[in-house]
Amino acid sequence: MRETGWLGWIWFAGIMMIVMGSFNAIEGLVALFRGEYYVVSEAQVLVFDITAWGWITLLIGVLVALAGAALLAGAAWARVVAVVLAVVNAVAQLAFVSVHPLWSTIVIALCVTVIWAVVVHGSEAETATEKIEQTYHR
Repeated sequence: MRETGWLGWIWFAGIMMIVMGSFNAIEGLVALFRGEYYVVSEAQVLVFDITAWGWITLLIGVLVALAGAALLAGAAWARVVAVVLAVVNAVAQLAFVSVHPLWSTIVIALCVTVIWAVVVHGSEAETATEKIEQTYHR
């Protein structure tokens, strides 16, 4: 089987998911324990109250980080889960864009990059995993 240089994109996607998930978890914890940190007026579009949003963001963050770790481990199911969670994370950030527009925009852009990397270059991860299994199971 042929190795390609594109496998680095899968590693990038996994690492970015761990970083994004960690940041989301921290963002959710701040919303839970220091809700006054986020100044939200009635004119801003935040679908839930800050406590509910904190729990949702914390849960999404943990799931995204775990999916990123599974992606790094080469699990085939992690590619589908990674794409789904990156989409969910991007949509969740839309609810927060009026509160922290720069941060939300950065996270959405990273989610799009992760989706691209996994969808376009996911087969390279499978090829590399198969090669490693063949090497160690001889």
